[in-house]
Amino acid sequence: MPSTNVSRMSRNLMLLIVVLAALYLTLCGALYVFQRALIYYPQPRAIGTSETLLTLPVDDAQLQVSVRPHDGPNALIYFGGNAEDVSRNLPEFSQAFPDYALYLLHYRGYGGSTGSPSEEAIARDALALFDTVQATHGHVAVVGRSLGSGVAVRLASQRPAARLVLITPYNSLEGLAARQFHWFPVKWLLKDKFESWRYAARITVPTRLIAAEHDEVVPGSSTRLLYSHFARGVASLQVIAGTGHNSISDSPEYLKALGDGL
Repeated sequence: MPSTNVSRMSRNLMLLIVVLAALYLTLCGALYVFQRALIYYPQPRAIGTSETLLTLPVDDAQLQVSVRPHDGPNALIYFGGNAEDVSRNLPEFSQAFPDYALYLLHYRGYGGSTGSPSEEAIARDALALFDTVQATHGHVAVVGRSLGSGVAVRLASQRPAARLVLITPYNSLEGLAARQFHWFPVKWLLKDKFESWRYAARITVPTRLIAAEHDEVVPGSSTRLLYSHFARGVASLQVIAGTGHNSISDSPEYLKALGDGL
């Protein structure tokens, strides 16, 4: 092959490599800039009257909390999934747990809460809500579902929760993202890692992990790995048969499993 052809092929190959590298870096940049739009899907609030809403002011936001007031020592704080309107749980929870005051947090940007969601902002908001609830209730159970399981376990490692229930929980959001975007350096790009495993080892209160048998979002291996980080005897794991990540709450076993953990 003439040397001029070899040289032209080399230049074309180098140009292709440069173009592919530029495209890859552009995609990495887009993931970094828009990552929170891929994590959080704010939902409007479907249920809300003056009797079922609490406005919780924090330093830089006004948070909305769907509530069912109830006198007595027992309270339940609930953190929902990344695309969940937590107010929709109010009727069922009210019927299933009549002896509990209910506090269901609408994350920043969700259900009328102001601000933008991030892991650190939600963690601060969770602490503020717990402190407010604990001022009037001595027995505060903390419940988190899906994304909210990471919020709940972190909170329970920092405040004296009476019980902890984690629904479709994951070991870390970083692990889930790396599984979905395995061609990208997620470890270096991800801002909100929700490392639940890091906080699990600090938990000392009775904890129930509730998993879906056919969870298509959080693999069972991630839930079992999280379970392994709890101290022996602290946590139990229950798998609800025949359910998926979003359909688990449709099972008649769901509220019973939740209630057993309270």
